[in-house]
Amino acid sequence: MKVAAIFKCARNPVDARVKLDGSVSWEGIKLAASDDDPAAMQIARALSGGDEIVALTIGDGDQAWAAARGAARTILVEDARAVSDSSVTGFLLAACLRRLEGVQAVVIGDSAWDYGIVSALAGQLGWPAVAGVTEAEAAGAGLKVIRKLGNIRQVLALPCPVVLAAAAGEEEKNPPGMRDILAARKKPTEKLAAAALNPPPERTLSRGFRYPDAPSARIIDGRDPQSACAELVAALRADGAL
Repeated sequence: MKVAAIFKCARNPVDARVKLDGSVSWEGIKLAASDDDPAAMQIARALSGGDEIVALTIGDGDQAWAAARGAARTILVEDARAVSDSSVTGFLLAACLRRLEGVQAVVIGDSAWDYGIVSALAGQLGWPAVAGVTEAEAAGAGLKVIRKLGNIRQVLALPCPVVLAAAAGEEEKNPPGMRDILAARKKPTEKLAAAALNPPPERTLSRGFRYPDAPSARIIDGRDPQSACAELVAALRADGAL
């Protein structure tokens, strides 16, 4: 089964720099692999059955990341930015996928860093999408997919083509070593310009910044432990926490 794996397409929120005026700066920040990207590659390998895995990414992240984890080649939209308008990112990824023939499954990280990318991608492709996927395997002409919804483990039978949003249950166990990374840099990479894919304009506009409203802190005098405990319990009850 031919599988496409998407990696490093969203910005890590912890890398954002908040200025004194409340505006957010991403200057100097490169795209990094999310916690779910290794899980996406693991599922892609399981589905491929030895067939080709094509990796897709955008921007200035390490283009050999997926190649070191089993992708045969990588498609990179090198001048594309990770923007606040997820529909633009979804459009670019879908445009890359349309250039490929025979792809039956697309696997992407569950996008906890940008919840809109998976929906935008699936909408652009017109394919069904399933989130929270932890395992998947080929089953006849379709797929058997396992996903977690809270404490529920759900088993689904899905037709192809389909978008699978992978969710990591643990950290990557066996990350590639230096030899794997060096070998990955020799694998082919196709570089595309965003303008050649004719992306739509961004429709998400920022109209200003401000710090969120927050109640003032309440300090409890702890010199008398019994009184402090009683005051704390009363405050929690008043706020509806107890």
